[in-house]
Amino acid sequence: MTQAVQANPAIHEEDKLRAELYDFLAALLAAPPTRPMLSHYGKLQGDDTELGKAFQVLAKLASATSEAAAEREFANLFIGVGRGELLPYASFYMTGFLNEKPLAVLRKDMARRSISRAPNVYEPEDNIASLCEMMAGLILGRFGDPASLEDQKAFFNTHIAPWAAHFFADLEGAKGSVLYAPVGTIGRVFIGIEKEAFRLSGS
Repeated sequence: MTQAVQANPAIHEEDKLRAELYDFLAALLAAPPTRPMLSHYGKLQGDDTELGKAFQVLAKLASATSEAAAEREFANLFIGVGRGELLPYASFYMTGFLNEKPLAVLRKDMARRSISRAPNVYEPEDNIASLCEMMAGLILGRFGDPASLEDQKAFFNTHIAPWAAHFFADLEGAKGSVLYAPVGTIGRVFIGIEKEAFRLSGS
C-alpha cells in the first residue's frame, strides 16, 4: 500500500463515493478481512442494479463467513503454495510476466506524483489493491492537491483500464472464490462504470 497525507475536504460527493469504492476494493484485496470488517460488510445494502445485487450477496456471505475462512480463501486466491489461483498484478495481466514494463511505467508515474510505497509493504506496486488505493488518493488529494478529472483519467487509462476488468472477472469466476466472488462482480461493474464515465468526459 502507499503512504498518503490527509485528504482534501473540498471534494464533490460523487467523487467521495468513487473514492470510497476504490478504498473498499483496496482493503479487501490487500489482506483478508478481519472479524470487524466482516461484521461491517454484513450490514451493506444494495439496490436492484448489478452492482447493488453484488453488495447484497457480499453482505449475506460476510455475515456467514468466519475470519479464519476468509483468511483461507484469501490465501488460496492470492498467495497459495508458490502462488495463488490469481496473480493480481498489472504486469502479469498486460504482459504475461511479473515485474515487467507496466510496473516500471507505474513507478515513474508514482515518482512524478510524489506517491511512495509504504516502508512495511513489499508487494510490487502494480498490484490491484495498491492501484485502487492510489486512485482513491488521487481523487481525494491524499498525495497533494486532488487530481483533475483529466489526470485521474490518464492514470486510470494507463494503469487500471487495460486489465482490471479482466482480473475482476477472473476473481468472480475463480474456483476458490466464495466471499470474493461478489467482490469480483463489484470490481468488474465499477471499472466498467469508470471507463464509460471517463470516455464520456472526453467526448
